[in-house]
Amino acid sequence: MRKTNILMLAVLFVTATVSAQYNDLQFWRPNDMRGLNVFEDPIEDTVEYQAFLVRVGGDFAMQFQGISQSNDAGTLLDLGTDFNLPNANLNLDVQLAPGMRMHLRTYLSSRHHPEAWIKGGHMQISNLDFISPGFLEGIMQYASIRIGLDEFNYGDAHFRRSDNARTIFNPFVGNYIMDAFATEAFGEITLQAPNGLLAVVGLTNGKLNQNVAAGTDNQPSFYGKLGFDSQVNDDLRVRLTGSWYTNQGTTTGTWLYGGDRAGARYYQVLHTAEEAGNFFPRYNPRFTKLTALQVNPFIKFGGLEFFGVFELANGGNEFPEQQDEEGSFTQIAGDLLYRFGANENFYIGARYNAVQGTMRESHDVDLEINRFNIGGGWFMTRNVLTKIEYVQQSYVGDAWTGRFAGAEFSGVVLEATISF
Repeated sequence: MRKTNILMLAVLFVTATVSAQYNDLQFWRPNDMRGLNVFEDPIEDTVEYQAFLVRVGGDFAMQFQGISQSNDAGTLLDLGTDFNLPNANLNLDVQLAPGMRMHLRTYLSSRHHPEAWIKGGHMQISNLDFISPGFLEGIMQYASIRIGLDEFNYGDAHFRRSDNARTIFNPFVGNYIMDAFATEAFGEITLQAPNGLLAVVGLTNGKLNQNVAAGTDNQPSFYGKLGFDSQVNDDLRVRLTGSWYTNQGTTTGTWLYGGDRAGARYYQVLHTAEEAGNFFPRYNPRFTKLTALQVNPFIKFGGLEFFGVFELANGGNEFPEQQDEEGSFTQIAGDLLYRFGANENFYIGARYNAVQGTMRESHDVDLEINRFNIGGGWFMTRNVLTKIEYVQQSYVGDAWTGRFAGAEFSGVVLEATISF
């Protein structure tokens, strides 16, 4: 046992030493303030390949929550003011060869899983020199290939969301109500041109929980993205993308808005003495067959920043031989921030997020959820962020039943996060 411990310490010491010497990887989004407003991994080759490198990183997040809630029936739990269970991630990024690296993230602690488990991982290839020097370099100077079992590139909102403890890129505490995020076996190709045009095309196996069992109508998912991202001048950056996703199986399409097994923010909201769940207050339409479209504008002018979401989700919630299966939901959201300070290390801002639609086309009244956030943050260093927000969310209309009828919650949440 003692020899094993000594060996583990030696490995960690060597890894830490190498990481200190070579901090950044090729074609990589830094896991700190430098990664703000980075979407697809950069295509520019700005880091010289040195050697095989293992970079050990992590994330830690803690929230202090003071939220109250109510509904028409008066059945929701009374909530106090206290700390939530902290979250932690372990990140391994490995430079395998020139233009080739691997990423692996392990959730050490999350709301839904207090035990450690692997979120996912992938390999990214940005040149094909391992086949032969200069192989297809005319194409690969604009292209990257990602293969693995990890989050795939549908929409732009997933680049700004909190991924368990990695909350440093999210200006607020919660993610969007319809949280488009899943980890599936996937392969995708990304093209980024010098003039700002970009395109993504990808394929997943449509499964969140991997298995080889037969007898289900599992179907692959297809997705893609088109857009442009231009730094017009020193002060103005403009980005606009449109993404699509489709799965036509009857057992697999439900995961796009239900793929985050870490659990949602805002703990114990919408809980009653008899009913609970780690995934409220987000909303999953739970369509089996699903077609989704997400449009994302992003504008940054000086310290003023706007990010938007317009999303349509259509699909069936029953098997094909049954009638009345189609439903549709629309999500809109907008983040308006102002970043200031010597290095824009302070910000204030607001977010509005709304979801509206029906599970079935025969339903006469829409389900509607509205959320408003206002808050701000301080990057104490490029690795440490503290933020505070006021959040208010309500379930509107007569279509809601049970604990959701007339439900609302509001209050203040503080979050501190460290990412490196």
